[in-house]
Amino acid sequence: MKQTLAAALAALLIPCAFANEADIRKSVSEFVGPNSIQAIAKTPYGGLYEVQLKSGEIVYTDDKASFLIDGQIIDVKRKLNFTAERAKILDRINFADLPLANAIKTVRGNGKRVIASFEDPNCGYCKRFAKELQSLKNTTIYTFLYPILTPNSAEKSKDIWCAKDRSKAWNDWMLEGKVAASANCKNPVEQNLALGHKLRITGTPTIYLADGTKIAGMLGGEQLEKAIDNAEKAAKK
Repeated sequence: MKQTLAAALAALLIPCAFANEADIRKSVSEFVGPNSIQAIAKTPYGGLYEVQLKSGEIVYTDDKASFLIDGQIIDVKRKLNFTAERAKILDRINFADLPLANAIKTVRGNGKRVIASFEDPNCGYCKRFAKELQSLKNTTIYTFLYPILTPNSAEKSKDIWCAKDRSKAWNDWMLEGKVAASANCKNPVEQNLALGHKLRITGTPTIYLADGTKIAGMLGGEQLEKAIDNAEKAAKK
């Protein structure tokens, strides 16, 4: 169903190839800032054009860029938040493109399912999420250390990465508050930060599922199991 909806929404938008694209881009850029537009596409709603900003935001304008709408478009008949669904599509990634070698790998059961998360060691919600992950079955968990919350988050991330058993060091800290021994080694923290900025990750935990779906925030065990299963099925289609 999600794939069908995504395909339908993608089909509804026409890549911008109209005569006044340059005018729209110029007018909107003058308001939101130079080089701020990622793409422009025509929507099926009220003659509006969708303007995707490089910040990840979506705004709308008319064919003359005489006004700018910063808000949600809701299809009343279909009870569909068009803007929210489009944002999900635009946030989706190819899971295989993630540099998984830069993540802490934890395997539960046969590890056939996959999930990736960007987490800060000082994130309270990440610690709650770590508890939820304990009951997860048959899943490989890739945890990207993403220290963005406190001054010593980067130091903790480095120490955890440099531990002999990274997965154990991460879980010891997140579940029991056991601090990893101070250590120095080559680590991917800066690369993870650059990747996170590119993916517009502004909070932790941020989760990616097998089909590339992005979830900003934690999910409880039952919700997570369902989301992972649905994503695995979607990824295989």
